[in-house]
Amino acid sequence: MASFSIEDFVGDGVLKELLPKLLEEGWDDVPTLKIMNSDDMAAINMTQDQKDALEIRTYLHDRDLMQYGDKLEASGKCLPELLNLSTEDLSSQFGMKRGHIARFTDRINPCTDPLPKSYYLTERKIKGTPSRNNSIYRNFASINSNKMQNTAKSIARNSTNNDRLLEESLAGFKIKDAHVFKGIVAAGPAEPRACGCIQPPPVVDCVAPYSALQNISVQKLSPEYKIGMERLVKSKTPPMKASELWRDKPALLLCIRRPGCIMCRAEAHQLYAKKPIFDALGVKMFAVLHEHIESEVKDFWPRYWGGVVIFDQAMGFFKALGGGKLLKDKFLSGFVFNPRAIANYKRAKAMGIEQNFRGEGEIKGGLFIVGQGGTGIAYQFIERNFGDWAPVAEVVEICTRLQSLKQDQGAASKSSQEYE
Repeated sequence: MASFSIEDFVGDGVLKELLPKLLEEGWDDVPTLKIMNSDDMAAINMTQDQKDALEIRTYLHDRDLMQYGDKLEASGKCLPELLNLSTEDLSSQFGMKRGHIARFTDRINPCTDPLPKSYYLTERKIKGTPSRNNSIYRNFASINSNKMQNTAKSIARNSTNNDRLLEESLAGFKIKDAHVFKGIVAAGPAEPRACGCIQPPPVVDCVAPYSALQNISVQKLSPEYKIGMERLVKSKTPPMKASELWRDKPALLLCIRRPGCIMCRAEAHQLYAKKPIFDALGVKMFAVLHEHIESEVKDFWPRYWGGVVIFDQAMGFFKALGGGKLLKDKFLSGFVFNPRAIANYKRAKAMGIEQNFRGEGEIKGGLFIVGQGGTGIAYQFIERNFGDWAPVAEVVEICTRLQSLKQDQGAASKSSQEYE
């Protein structure tokens, strides 16, 4: 899978000399750099060669073909010209393998989720009740689809860069009007295993209480990755309360079962690729590990996750996902005899991700979205089957609703002050 290290992204071509300028202007991470538009490029005086190189490398990054970046760029051809080359030319001139040629010439489908439709989380269980501090949720029912669309547009208009692309991205991730939220706890479907001889482990139906998260002791293992930052994680920071993570902004916390796991890496990569959207929505992103193996953190960050990585030594987030106890599954019953887990594995494998088997891998992970300050847990996804991912469209919509509610509260506060 293509790395989120910006040095790996720009390679040894004409973009390398532009790195100081990109850092100065705030184009300092790969997901943000990939959504530069023509106005942004003109603002930093990019040459035509640099524009062509960025277009090529963005296309390759989406298809996990970055190993051909330097060769394709050195050819002096722009992306449309390269896409019009024959299979024989791509093979002979650039040493491109047959399977890679098929991926390169597919202009419609990037290297994303190839899971069959029958395995999507369309039948997932979404139920539960809000957490103790539930002010976030009181207005959920009143937020209609038109308001969601307007919120997405306003977020896009207020972004400093990439207005059109962010608006299109939010529209693309909007859940259809027919979708009905039944609550804020979601999980993949429970399918019988081994012809019904093995039953899947039960998952909780109620959202974790906010009190279960706010006092968890965590340590930062990595900062948010930027251009030129030290690639290696040197030492842990002092412990702090988890509530500090969402003190000033909502937080998305991806609880990783094992950073060397191919499915965990794929989920992290796919989610972090949407960073510009979460930035526009004012949501901070964290990856949570329950085990600190330094070599594993180095392999995971920033290649698969360029955001902050935190260590939850007491496994508080993971216990909260399991209703107060760790949700675990055995390799044989949870993977070998579980067709959904195998499908999840094949989905990640098709993305070209490397893997290892170091560390504990039976503790299930998931995802939390926590509102700003003490407003509560907005969403909770539980990894019922190894490799289940929280639906990205649902995650984006929850974050958009938080942003919408914040704007409404701000407008109400302003009106109240004017009235007084």
